[in-house]
Amino acid sequence: MDRQELQIGCHAKIEGLDTSYGYVPTLGAGIAYCVLFGLSMLLHTFQFCWKRTWWASVFSVGCLVEVIGWAGRTWSSECPYNSTAFLMQISTLIIGESYKIKAYFSLFLHQANNQPFIAPTFFTAGIYVILGRFIQVLGRESSILKPSLYLWIFCTCDVISLVIQAIGGGLASGEASKIDGNTAPGTHIMVAGIVFQLFSITIFVLCAADFVRRCLRLRLLQNLDGSAIPLFAATILSVVCIYIRSIYRTIELSQGWSGYLITHESYFIALDGAMMIVAVAVFNVLHPGWLLPRNVATSKREAPSVEDAELSHSSEQNGS
Repeated sequence: MDRQELQIGCHAKIEGLDTSYGYVPTLGAGIAYCVLFGLSMLLHTFQFCWKRTWWASVFSVGCLVEVIGWAGRTWSSECPYNSTAFLMQISTLIIGESYKIKAYFSLFLHQANNQPFIAPTFFTAGIYVILGRFIQVLGRESSILKPSLYLWIFCTCDVISLVIQAIGGGLASGEASKIDGNTAPGTHIMVAGIVFQLFSITIFVLCAADFVRRCLRLRLLQNLDGSAIPLFAATILSVVCIYIRSIYRTIELSQGWSGYLITHESYFIALDGAMMIVAVAVFNVLHPGWLLPRNVATSKREAPSVEDAELSHSSEQNGS
């Protein structure tokens, strides 16, 4: 039986013939994450419709993309050579562009283990909105950037990263279809896209860390309603999870398609799937539709300005 016949039907793992993943995906993990992301998607959809926070639909869309990717892995656990099951993952990256899907499929079917790169983009977009709202409430002194700039700058960087990855995949797939074709240049471009994405997320994490530092230093959090503090903590947790996932994916691809991380599923389950479910499910428990502050709590004292905080700090030092 040749490779093409294996790609059409459902065939068990054949000894000595590798799958496109480098292993057979675990059935239990696939089912578990399909259920977890599916439940989160349903809850997010109910929550943003009830509270009419339509921008929060990005969390539902991100969960849907994750469900598609993990459904493909679940299918592949039973039919590890099936091309449609494998294509389900790739189509979550290149949505609605059949030519690019075909190009990616040609490349990855030979040498890759690809998972949805696009889902975290929806999650981070929601985080940008939440952080921007906190800055609006706490005042411009709480952030180095204007609230609207977080969404525009970092979402643009996410899109640029995906475009770079698509270009690299297209170039590499063209070489993969040739005899003795050199896929290295295209692969390097894809890795560059991942590295750029990690760089942009790192800048965002630094900005978010500066935001937290300013809030603590200027004692701005006491101006929030008590219900907003848990959402503040949930946002920090979500950012940390997405950042861990980004570091993992960057190292994984930098090792190449036959590298250690990409051919060992346990790392993907723990450092991608688990990180993403925590990053999005935390907002089911602490949903911004209920907790995102609309204005500064009137029962709290007015937020101190930077100048007031500096004077207060100086007075404390002089008094000591």
